[in-house]
Amino acid sequence: MTKLDAHGDPRLAPFGRILRASGLDELPQIFNVLCGEMSLVGPRPCTPTEFASYEPWQRERVNALPGLTGLWQVSGKNKTTFNEMIAMDLFYLKNMSIFLDLKIMLKTFAVIAEQLFESRPAGQRNRQERDPRAPKAPESQGQGGRSPTTQVLHA
Repeated sequence: MTKLDAHGDPRLAPFGRILRASGLDELPQIFNVLCGEMSLVGPRPCTPTEFASYEPWQRERVNALPGLTGLWQVSGKNKTTFNEMIAMDLFYLKNMSIFLDLKIMLKTFAVIAEQLFESRPAGQRNRQERDPRAPKAPESQGQGGRSPTTQVLHA
């Protein structure tokens, strides 16, 4: 799973990079939430073309309202495979709760902050990385190179 606007994509304007990294480009979808067509937390929506190519077990992920953020977004997102994304969505659907939604929403803010840091030009990042007083970015991968959610799913 890779984003179409991967880091260094020349088609993306500098301000566009900030919009994407901060998630502000998703803000208009708040109207979909207010209309009841989406939820704050849930699997990301897919296109009809994508859905048509899903295997039967993968289609279960659409049995809930799509969300602005979800377990996949805060558990490695573009560092996961398609099947891992589907597994996280199914895990979420089977374990939906207010507590899980709150946890995902809180983690969303941390992920957005990390994405904003990563979207900064390389020169600014290198200066901060060389500064011993600069705070270190948290490790996003757990043991064995898997995200904590993926570890839960495989346990």
